[in-house]
Amino acid sequence: MSSLLQFLLGLVLLVVGAETLVRGASKLAAAAGVSPLVVGLTIVAFGTSSPELAVSVQSSWRGQGDLALGNVVGSNIFNVLFILGVSALVTPLIVARQVIPQEVPVMILASVLLFVIAMHGRIGRLDAAVLAALLLAYTVFLVVQSRAHARMARDDETGVQQAAGWDRHWTIQIALVLGGLCLLVLGSDMLVNAAIDFARAFGVSELVIGLTVVAAGTSMPEVATSVMASLRGHRDIAVGNVIGSNVFNILGVLGISGLVAPGFLEVAPSALAFDLPVMVAVALLCLPIFFTGSVITRGEGVLFLACYVAYTVFLILAAQESPLLSIYRTLLIWVLMPVTFAVLLLVTIRAVRSSKGSGVA
Repeated sequence: MSSLLQFLLGLVLLVVGAETLVRGASKLAAAAGVSPLVVGLTIVAFGTSSPELAVSVQSSWRGQGDLALGNVVGSNIFNVLFILGVSALVTPLIVARQVIPQEVPVMILASVLLFVIAMHGRIGRLDAAVLAALLLAYTVFLVVQSRAHARMARDDETGVQQAAGWDRHWTIQIALVLGGLCLLVLGSDMLVNAAIDFARAFGVSELVIGLTVVAAGTSMPEVATSVMASLRGHRDIAVGNVIGSNVFNILGVLGISGLVAPGFLEVAPSALAFDLPVMVAVALLCLPIFFTGSVITRGEGVLFLACYVAYTVFLILAAQESPLLSIYRTLLIWVLMPVTFAVLLLVTIRAVRSSKGSGVA
């Protein structure tokens, strides 16, 4: 199969898989009496993170702990900056009230916890067991909380939604979710392989391919699912998918990877010095964005995408040991970062003033 045909077929599988998964997940949420946000945070997020899980577990089993950690950290940065950025460009994303005081802090705390654990230079089995146990407790809490809060909403809304349709039975909904996940994994694998062939044809180095194409490729299921969810109006699933995937990557992927590793997961000094702090900063970036009116606007989506492009360029320059790296690092520190913080500050101040004004009225 030619690379072009493989690329196009992979793209089709991603679109069809995302459409199938979102349909099944939204219907399943209604049938189970839980909110679409919780389904996005759990079933959809865990399922779309299966490529990260496969890559990290295989890497840790082979003793390549730095690759397992790098895959999680890189995917989490990509999820927030690229996926939320693209999804917000498609349509402004409404952030559920539950996300701001609860889910974003959970993602931030998980990121900070990973950074603290990694400061020892390794992630041992005890650390991994704690991460996996926290994921289990978090998932149980979400389901119990949602079922308690959604009973009245289920009677008013989901009962009508479940009354008709060929996919009204829960077995069909589960089949749609599983089928969609399989198509997403297969489509992303084909897309990544084709993209690697294209990159090699243009003379791009293996290292740069790994830092860009492969890292983004394992997150293609999240991209397709979140964008499709935005287009279909299930914007809670789009946001929940990103936050849930990040939490699952840290607690689940690294937890399982650490448990199956022959020794421990080694933390590269470069990851501790740069990539992990960037991941924590990206998680913190969500707090003021989500706080501003519970909507991620198209302008904020552009800001996310600009930050991801800047991060990717830095990775490529560092990998090539380019003489431009020091100049670019200076621009990041003294231009991009101050501009980003200034924009966030202005947006937050405007949101606070708007909320106070509406309160007075």
